[in-house]
Amino acid sequence: MRTGLKVFAPATVANVACGFDILGFALDKPGDEIIARFSDTPGLRITAITGTKGKKLPYELEKNTAGFAAMQFLKHIGEEERGIEMEIHKKMPFGSGLGSSAASAVAGVMAMNELFRCPLEKRQLLRFAVEGEQIADGAFHADNVAPSLIGGIILIRDNPTLDVHRLAVPKGLQVVVVHPKIKILTKDARAILSDTTSLKQHIQQNGNLGGLIVGLFHSDFDLISRSLQDVIIEPQRAKLIPNFYEVKDAALKNGALGCSISGAGPSIFALCANTLIAENVAKAMQQTFFDNKVRSEIFISGINQEGAIKR
Repeated sequence: MRTGLKVFAPATVANVACGFDILGFALDKPGDEIIARFSDTPGLRITAITGTKGKKLPYELEKNTAGFAAMQFLKHIGEEERGIEMEIHKKMPFGSGLGSSAASAVAGVMAMNELFRCPLEKRQLLRFAVEGEQIADGAFHADNVAPSLIGGIILIRDNPTLDVHRLAVPKGLQVVVVHPKIKILTKDARAILSDTTSLKQHIQQNGNLGGLIVGLFHSDFDLISRSLQDVIIEPQRAKLIPNFYEVKDAALKNGALGCSISGAGPSIFALCANTLIAENVAKAMQQTFFDNKVRSEIFISGINQEGAIKR
């Protein structure tokens, strides 16, 4: 068997409270891995998928986020007939609100780029990865894909043109993510959202988004805390997550700067000023779920500044 290469793409937190579809950041863990190697059989093939825990992912390229993203890249460089084998190793939960489909798409296109010795720069891979994730949720948005690919905290000024920008990350900033053992599909979480919002909500949300960005650039944790509020999406989606407001209250009482739904949920994230606070917040959030007979998993991380990497 020919030797291959391995690529890791990290999980992400999208929306970040007040930035629906336009804000996201990368975590150190969990994430997805893809192994790719050249083959004597023409064309790209997915030869193995692991870590699915009973959920069947399609091997057909046009139905698989990693496969589709990889094929779009190969078409772009004129190598779609080249023999390539791809293994997908899922290292994160499905339907968690942590960008599982985005991480696979990013890892898929990144692996192809590395296999051909990087004919494109990282940011040039973004469109292929977004097109891959679109297979899973039907929407063209980069708030999971962009941070998974390039790392950091990302603002997407415009999704159609993929006008994305990295924001400042204050020193010491930590993330707690608690994933309750329930599933929410992104398509279902988007389906319940209203198409209208009030002028008052619009003004509040814009103010919070602007305040969060300023707070990040100035390392102003008080401003970040005041700004991490979602007055539009969170109130509509909170009902999908058991005991959401109790868990959020536990996080805030234990020192979190802010707490909200990660992506479409059910994972809940909290930003914290340091690791000690993050550890206390994580314990309190998980204990609240436990007290309500909901099993959960904890991730504590800094902001991943690298994004997808070759391992």
